[in-house]
Amino acid sequence: MHPIAHFKTITRHRALVRKYCFRLGLHFQGLTHDLSKYAPVEFWRGAKYFQGFRSPNDAERKETGVSMAWLHHKGRNRHHFEYWIDYCVAPDGRVYIGGNRMPIRYVAEMFCDRIAACKVYLKDKYTDASAYDYFMRSRDHIMIHPDTARELEIMLQVLRDRGEDAAFAYVRRRLRRGDTPLHNPGPGDAS
Repeated sequence: MHPIAHFKTITRHRALVRKYCFRLGLHFQGLTHDLSKYAPVEFWRGAKYFQGFRSPNDAERKETGVSMAWLHHKGRNRHHFEYWIDYCVAPDGRVYIGGNRMPIRYVAEMFCDRIAACKVYLKDKYTDASAYDYFMRSRDHIMIHPDTARELEIMLQVLRDRGEDAAFAYVRRRLRRGDTPLHNPGPGDAS
């Protein structure tokens, strides 16, 4: 059981996300990001399965087959694409379970969250490509709306290729455009 180390880790993560959200003008989201991690169902499981180099949810899932902390967390935090999984209706009327399109402000918070998580867990091994690489390893087997996946991929690609300043500038411009989906993004869209 590692409650102090876990507390320090989640608090450091929240501080980084807050800093990044403030940089994007998402002040309320920065202040309220991941508050559920301090709820007993999440906090004590995180302390029990704490490892320091990855999410404790992975260890809980490996040991018990399910992460109760994650189920609680994803249902309360809109910056996770899993929050948006629900029944969908296809153009032909067929109903299926899938990822719904996320509002751009939550995609931007997810971008901040992924950078912060990589920095916290990878420490000195972090590079601007870390969050992009992590996303690409999972993209083909997650239930994320294609528009949301494309939005996040472009944000992380700009980070990987051009660095933090360019990536945050791109995301700020994208936030100003609002929830209009990207259409045929070319080199000019990521500048």
